[in-house]
Amino acid sequence: MSENVAGTPASTATEWLTMPELVEVLDEGLGRVRRMIDDHYLVGSRRNGAFAVPAVFIVDGRPLTSLRGTVIVLQDAGFSDDELIDWLLEEDETLGRSPIAALLAGHKSAVRRLALTLA
Repeated sequence: MSENVAGTPASTATEWLTMPELVEVLDEGLGRVRRMIDDHYLVGSRRNGAFAVPAVFIVDGRPLTSLRGTVIVLQDAGFSDDELIDWLLEEDETLGRSPIAALLAGHKSAVRRLALTLA
C-alpha cells in the first residue's frame, strides 16, 4: 500500500491507496471503483502524481457509509477534494479528534453540523 502521498502534516501519517490497491481492497472492478469516486462514496487526490484515497475511508472492505454525505456537505461549502481530505484528517478542537475519527466512531451528525458552519 502507498504511503505519504500528500504533503500536509495531517495527511503524511495517513496510509493512501492507489486505484489498483482500491480495486483489490474493495474487491470491485476498476469501473465500479471509479463510479464510487464519481458518486462521492470515496474521495481522493493526485497530490504526488497517482490518484490515491486515504485508507481510513475504507472500513471492512467498503467505503465508510457516513463519508458520502459529509463529502457532499463540504463540497457544497466550496471545499476542493484536497481541502476536504485535509479537513477530515486534521484534529479539530470542537470534536476533540479528527472529523474522520468522529465519523468512524459514529458521530456523523456532529461532524456534519461542524462542516455546515464552514460554508
